[in-house]
Amino acid sequence: MDATRIVIISGDLVEQEVDAIVNAANNNLQLGGGVAGAIRRAGGPSIQDECDAHGPVNVGEAAITRAGKLHARYVIHAASMELGGRTSRASLKSSMDHVFRLAQENHVKSIAVPAVGTGIAGFPIDECARVMAESLNNSLSEGWQVNEVRFVLFGEDSKLAFEAAFWHVFRPSHGPAA
Repeated sequence: MDATRIVIISGDLVEQEVDAIVNAANNNLQLGGGVAGAIRRAGGPSIQDECDAHGPVNVGEAAITRAGKLHARYVIHAASMELGGRTSRASLKSSMDHVFRLAQENHVKSIAVPAVGTGIAGFPIDECARVMAESLNNSLSEGWQVNEVRFVLFGEDSKLAFEAAFWHVFRPSHGPAA
């Protein structure tokens, strides 16, 4: 098997041409502002309709929907907080573990992930990067075969935080983050 390519970029999540994009979601799966709002605007109302049919979910879980008009097939909603609440390390770790499990179950070979929980939910970017790196490392170690995991971030500071965290976790077996 070829190694998974880990890409860390500054960019627009909803413009990514991948199998799935990850939404920074609340447990009610309401697509309000931030990443979720951008997904709703770009993907159209069908995504919220599927969320309404599927939700709510527990904090720390994830749900998968089709991606509407986006360049992806799926949106995987990482419910790291309650509506109007905050993200914790435990809720982020659990929701990302669920995201990667759903991606594996749905044969996702390329996925774009934002810095879940760092916007309105108030989670620190450095800690988010560490949690994401640990969660991805665990999923790959447990056998998930994915071609590319692309972390799509807002701004250079976020990109640098992710590069540092991923270099620390992945340098021995997977090489440095690109």
